[in-house]
Amino acid sequence: MKQGNIAFLTLGCKVNQYETNAMAQKFKEEGYEVIEYESSDIKSGTEIDIYVINTCTVTNISDRKSRQILRKVKEHNPNAIIVATGCYAQVAKEVLNNMEEIDLVLGNNEKKDIVQYVEQFKENNNRISEVKDAFEPKEFSEFGTTTYTEKTRAAIKVQDGCDRFCTYCIIPYARGRVRSRRPEKIIEEIKEISKKGIKEVVITGIHIASYGKDFINDEKLKEYRLIDLLQEINKIDEIKRIRLGSIEPTLITDEFIDRIKKVEKICHHFHLSLQSGCDDTLSRMNRKYTTEEFKQAVQRLRNTYKDVILTTDIIVGFPGETEEEFEKTTRFLKEIKFYKMHVFPYSQRKGTKAAEMPKQVDGKIKEKRSKDLIEMSNKHQLEYNQKYCGTEVEVLIEEKEKDIYKGHTANYILVKIKNTNEKELENKIRNIKIEEAEEENLIGKIN
Repeated sequence: MKQGNIAFLTLGCKVNQYETNAMAQKFKEEGYEVIEYESSDIKSGTEIDIYVINTCTVTNISDRKSRQILRKVKEHNPNAIIVATGCYAQVAKEVLNNMEEIDLVLGNNEKKDIVQYVEQFKENNNRISEVKDAFEPKEFSEFGTTTYTEKTRAAIKVQDGCDRFCTYCIIPYARGRVRSRRPEKIIEEIKEISKKGIKEVVITGIHIASYGKDFINDEKLKEYRLIDLLQEINKIDEIKRIRLGSIEPTLITDEFIDRIKKVEKICHHFHLSLQSGCDDTLSRMNRKYTTEEFKQAVQRLRNTYKDVILTTDIIVGFPGETEEEFEKTTRFLKEIKFYKMHVFPYSQRKGTKAAEMPKQVDGKIKEKRSKDLIEMSNKHQLEYNQKYCGTEVEVLIEEKEKDIYKGHTANYILVKIKNTNEKELENKIRNIKIEEAEEENLIGKIN
């Protein structure tokens, strides 16, 4: 029986996207129609019965954007039921409870039961606010449904929570401590997904490098780690590519390299989260490695995979970052020469240690440093892409936009494919001869 329609707007990371799709699947199973809806479509005039805004809280800007979207959807759909969930809802329950636009405020742990909460609201028409302590769950919470995020690849959530407590980060307070998903559940979901024709899986979580560390009291799994999981996924015939989400350099040990190079389907793209190229800054951030240890991880990967692509995150203007410290970061980044850097000016996040630190950096200085590093990143990316001109690469084709097909190489370079007479190429792997290189992508034709 049709229960009405529902739209989801997702902010933030792949974990949120995974959870949005899991929630959507639960509503579909109960007879709801899920409307494909983006934040830019709010004024489209489509009548939506229920909105679920899956919020992000990684920066103050994320918080503000979450609030803005919640107000906009109510403004343009005054009769809709508005649900706020996700990380901002988890840490700012009081703020959202004071927003009259919102009907339900649900924490991250309540997502798996969202259908029941919505049904309860529809029955009683009483505002619901249910946000349990993020540190309360001791085990991974299963959604009990199979989901995938894209037509050609699937993000698979393998763990939740983080025990690192970096001084700038609010996420442990939104997600709690590390809880790893049972490997048999992960393998079961991936096998189900593979039956839908999905060829690539992205292993994601809040801190996937910690996967398995909470299995300590399980006799069977106490030594089970991420690399063991990757080896099991590698055995699933229908899956052709295994991609890792963000990892930390401390994961890349000699033992890890010896084992992962036997995982033939692993994609040679690694997002190693750096944040700063200065040891003093890293220490204030409470990162668990030095620049020398980071460099060793990079060397291990580059010695193992000649075509490896490394990307990273950088925070500029962290409290106390002097011109000298920024210069150290700049020199280190020139030495490592990442394919792409995601550069973020430090955002003062209430509730974190860094927010209370002295010597907060002026906004204009942060803006200038950010601009300098983005220019460096763009230069490195173009130089790397130009090396592919005249070569042949294997591309998983994902979508068609007008007359151009788009897809990614195994090491995650975007490729645009022109002048092809072939039809229905989505979700197929093809060899592409590269003819041109741009800053953000390669251009080629089917060989």
